[in-house]
Amino acid sequence: MRAIEVCRTHVLGGHADVCDGCGFTRPAYNSCRNRHCPKCQALTQAAWIERRMQHVLATHYFHVVFTLPHELQSIALRNRKLIFDLLFSAASRTLLALGNDEQRLGAQLGVTAVLHTWTRDLRFHPHVHCIVTGGGLAGDRWISSRQKYLFPARVLSSLFRGKFLDGLSRAYKRGELDLGGACDALVGRKAFGELKDTLYRKDWVVYAKRPFAGPEQVFKYLGQYTHRVGISNHRLIAFDERGVSFRTKNGKQVTVSPDEFIRRFLLHVLPDGFVKIRHYGLLASSNLRTKLVTARRHLEAVGKTTNTIPPPQKTLRERLLALTGVDLEICPHCGGQMISYPLNEPLSEPGTAETTRSPTFSDSS
Repeated sequence: MRAIEVCRTHVLGGHADVCDGCGFTRPAYNSCRNRHCPKCQALTQAAWIERRMQHVLATHYFHVVFTLPHELQSIALRNRKLIFDLLFSAASRTLLALGNDEQRLGAQLGVTAVLHTWTRDLRFHPHVHCIVTGGGLAGDRWISSRQKYLFPARVLSSLFRGKFLDGLSRAYKRGELDLGGACDALVGRKAFGELKDTLYRKDWVVYAKRPFAGPEQVFKYLGQYTHRVGISNHRLIAFDERGVSFRTKNGKQVTVSPDEFIRRFLLHVLPDGFVKIRHYGLLASSNLRTKLVTARRHLEAVGKTTNTIPPPQKTLRERLLALTGVDLEICPHCGGQMISYPLNEPLSEPGTAETTRSPTFSDSS
C-alpha cells in the first residue's frame, strides 16, 4: 500500500523535463514498480509480450480456465502459496496428461498459465488462465488437434479435481496446511475427510473458451491477463460519503465502504516472490531451445509460419511512444527538444514556465 500511495509523487524523486525552446517544464516522478500497482503495469506488459512472441508456434491455440470451488476459500486465504502452487500444478498436469494420452492426442502440449485471484467486484476467487497449443510434439512429428475442440470439459474437470485433492491430502498428511482461524474446524481427520468427500462429489468449473483466430493474437491477448491487477484506474467511478464506487461488468457498478474496498484490494496481494506466470510442456524453459525449436521446424515444413519475430528490443521511450503516442523527448507545446534535469524537490514554484504533471499511464494504456 505504501508503494502505491507514493507512486509517481515527489516522495520517490524524479527529474524535470525542460524544453530548450519555450521553457515548458514538466516534472516526471518515479514509479513504484510494484507489481500490484495499477499504474505500473503497461510498460512491463509490453516488454513481456515482445519476449514471448518469440515462442509463438504457427498453430491454433485454446484458452482454458481452471477455478477452485468456494469451499476451499478459507484454506486458500490462510495457505496462499501452497494452494496457488497446487492450482498451477493440478491445472498444468491435467492438460499435459490428457495431451500425452494416446487415446486423445498422444503429444506434448505447450502451456502458459497465469494466476488471477479476483472477481470483478474484487472478491477472492482463485483461478488460472491457460493458453494451450492446439497440438503437440510426438517424437519427431507434430500432431495437430481439432480446430474447435481440445478435450471434453467434464474430463478436464474430473482430472483436475482429482489431481488437486490428491495434492491437498498429501499436504494435510505432512502437516503443511495452516488450519487455524476460520479453518480450525478442519484440523481433525474426520472433518477434513468430510470436506474432501464434499469436494469429490462436486463438479469443478473448467471453462474452455473459443479458440483464437490466429497465433499472432495469442500472447497479445494473454498480455491483457498477465500483468493485470485486481482493479484498474479506469474502473474507478467515484469516492464520496457513500464509499468507493467502481465498475464491475455488463455495465453494472458497486459501491463499498473505503475500509471494505481496501480489504478487498489487499486480498489479492501475492506472497513475496511468488511467480504468477508459468510455462509448461513445450514452453517450459528447459524446452525452449530443444523441443520448441523442433516443433517449429516441423510446422514450417508443412508451410505453417508466423510473423511474430520481434524487432530489436525497444527502449523505454520507443515503447511508451508505441503504447501512448507520447514522445517524452518532444515538447508538446512547441515541438522543441526536452532536456532532463535531476529533480530534488517537487516543482511547486514554477515561476514563468508553464508546468504540468507528467502523463500517468494506467494498465489500460
